[in-house]
Amino acid sequence: MSKDGHIQAYTHPAAGWGALKQVAINLVREKVTAGNYRTLLKQNQPDGFDCPGCAWPDREHASTFEFCENGVKAVAAEATSKRVTPDFFAAHTVTELLKQSDYELEQHGRLTDPMVYDAASDKYVPIDWDDAFKLMARHLNALPDPNQATFYVSGRTGNEAAFLFQLFVRMYGTNNFPDCSNMCHEPTSRGLPGTVGVGKGTVTLEDFEHADTLLIFGQNPATNHPRMMNELRDCARRGATIVSINPLRERGLERFTSPAHAVEMLTGASTTISNLFIQPKLAGDFALIKAMAKRLVERDDEALAAGQASVLDREFIARHTSGYEAFEQDLRAQSWDELLAESGVPRAQIEQLTDIFIKGEKVISTWGMGLTQHKGAVKTIQMLSNLMMMRGQIGRLGAGLCPVRGHSNVQGDRTMGIEDKPAKAFLDRLQKVFNFEPPREHGLDTVDSIQAMLDGRVKVFLGLGGNFVMATPDTPLTFDALRACDLTVQIATKLNRSQLVIGKEALILPTLGRTEIDLQNGVPQGVTVEDSMSMVHLSYGMNKPASPGLLSETMIVARLAHATLGSGQVDWLARGADYASIREMIEKVFDDFHDFNARVAHPGGFHLRMASREREWRTPTGRAQFVPHAVDTDTPIHRARARHGDRLMTLMTARSHDQYNTTIYGMDDRYRGVFGLRRVVFINKDDLAMLGFKDGEHVNLVSVWDDDVVRRADDFLLVEYDIPRGCLGSYFPETNGLVPLHSTADGAGTPTSKSIPVLLERATA
Repeated sequence: MSKDGHIQAYTHPAAGWGALKQVAINLVREKVTAGNYRTLLKQNQPDGFDCPGCAWPDREHASTFEFCENGVKAVAAEATSKRVTPDFFAAHTVTELLKQSDYELEQHGRLTDPMVYDAASDKYVPIDWDDAFKLMARHLNALPDPNQATFYVSGRTGNEAAFLFQLFVRMYGTNNFPDCSNMCHEPTSRGLPGTVGVGKGTVTLEDFEHADTLLIFGQNPATNHPRMMNELRDCARRGATIVSINPLRERGLERFTSPAHAVEMLTGASTTISNLFIQPKLAGDFALIKAMAKRLVERDDEALAAGQASVLDREFIARHTSGYEAFEQDLRAQSWDELLAESGVPRAQIEQLTDIFIKGEKVISTWGMGLTQHKGAVKTIQMLSNLMMMRGQIGRLGAGLCPVRGHSNVQGDRTMGIEDKPAKAFLDRLQKVFNFEPPREHGLDTVDSIQAMLDGRVKVFLGLGGNFVMATPDTPLTFDALRACDLTVQIATKLNRSQLVIGKEALILPTLGRTEIDLQNGVPQGVTVEDSMSMVHLSYGMNKPASPGLLSETMIVARLAHATLGSGQVDWLARGADYASIREMIEKVFDDFHDFNARVAHPGGFHLRMASREREWRTPTGRAQFVPHAVDTDTPIHRARARHGDRLMTLMTARSHDQYNTTIYGMDDRYRGVFGLRRVVFINKDDLAMLGFKDGEHVNLVSVWDDDVVRRADDFLLVEYDIPRGCLGSYFPETNGLVPLHSTADGAGTPTSKSIPVLLERATA
């Protein structure tokens, strides 16, 4: 218990009336006006606008009501009547604002005017848009090497702005594109091409209608993708088996009341979602999945010995894959003791889970950042691909791989070329279409950009959306990195901490939200996004802009490109004034976007072709590839535990329910029973006893790493919770500072925010 809040077990189903109550609270908190309130009913509708929240797909923008609590929060945050004007900045120094919490900064409202930092007064002051573009162009053109600038992109950026941005930056001369993918699903993007030939999922929403088994790895959809819960509800009600595989036993995957179904709401009924919960220890998913694959080989041996049919899909393996023999040999040589120790899952549960997998004729495996933010994330994704291929569960109706992305267009941004390691074929096409030589050397991702700023190798940082400093690891180092720059630029809709951690010169550029009317030369402009299942759709904003001083992200990019490069090769200003013309450019570069404007005009848009869904394997061999991997028993966690014994805990960061990425909407996490608090640590009751602590005590967390840097986060409330022994859970961004900058996923560079070795110490009063 804390004087600032309380812990109280949440015993209700997820969603239901509790979700509607929170929506009402948010509308009041954001002071949403009546006109903007009505537009909420147009969210994800054929004649409405696309939600700026998560990347879960819509049913072709069907007119059925799909309620999403976090979607409403995202829309309300843009539709707020609260404003951050030049008068606000005149009343507050940057130093004063830095003392406010992330929640308090968010609550000030929408940015209204471009601002430039004045070092003498430690305040932001107004700047004309033309002068802002001249300032950025002067800095960029003064750099002796284009690689001394880095260009961050948030997943909220639409396809048109993202494509224009990557074209500008490559014409400028660099591939330095840190983006939000680097911090979440990069292991998916790097792992899947090595197995199935493309870094995206292989399913559509239609597959969920046919699946009889769903394996949900490392994901909390009731909080992070609430609209996914309606799909899971429908699957459960028609008898599909759903297994939740997650260290935390999340309430949303237990029972769910759908606000879209009046009978459930009126009667208080709910739907049981998961048939089985498996709780591997943190970083134990790889060993668990490999154990399932090994057990599958054993079950196949047993079946063949009994004269029964093989439990493997041998026709699929023979016709569509390569490398199976070496993979099976590796499984047979693998020690069971090692798999059980590393997964933290009893063998009986592994056998039960494998039996469910074998019984499933149409299996979908979904995953979130619970699989991707670990050192061995890439090989975990590839091992899951191996497992699914063993039974031919890819490229079949009702079956396949389903990575669930975060922000609404994080997948689309990557498709558009926001990529620090671009493919040669893509660069060749840019060269052919736009008649310039794009840079060929790989650029900097997020972690590399932070290090380059610290080293003085990068002097200009430009952020197209997002909250860079609070999304990234090793928070004090990231602060130092940005402060070492000559210029930092933040393009955003609302105030956040990244705008307050500044270089020698700094700009805040306010932009339109996706829910707002975007007029260029008096003509409304629509923007497109690509969801987690490769559906591309178009939407138009409906709300009046928060300020006449706002520019769209697309026009900001166009004017910056014009100011920096001129318009000799590309008429940037004309492109920024006509988004359809940008889509015409896109279709010239990407064959899958042929007839872009015509196809996206259809309600619901169109699907990009998923080659692996059609069992076309874009790999060097032309076949899906089995990739064997050994269990790693010499990780930073292993080494730290060897030094500190059972006192060493492994920490995962997570969102609260009143949060989306770094945006804090409120102070509650009601499904986990946390109210009015954020500095909490979830811990197993046996670990409390072993460490000599009690539920409700306050502790400090100290990160354990192989350098001399002290990383700590102080004064957290211990909360007894259903989590495996040796594991802890807490919220980001409060615990991001515990993640060492170079503790990243092998082959992907993603921060290991789900497997941080830490020690607990009692906090002083």
